[in-house]
Amino acid sequence: MKTVQISLNSIDKVKSFVNDITKFDYDFDLVSGRYVIDAKSIMGIFSLDLSKPIDLNIHVEDNVDEILETLKPYMI
Repeated sequence: MKTVQISLNSIDKVKSFVNDITKFDYDFDLVSGRYVIDAKSIMGIFSLDLSKPIDLNIHVEDNVDEILETLKPYMI
């Protein structure tokens, strides 16, 4: 598992983030405080406090470089 910090501070950013990660067959979790939600759920993302950075847990053992390249616009 790999963890990175991301920022989703606009509606357009949330939509493009979900579109980007749904291309992968791996599990992604967003962690904000004590809340853990599926990162592929737009409704779940909007239930979080998006004014602060959020931890993204990527449940993958290999091929992480391709995922990180896709996530560059959102990473802090």
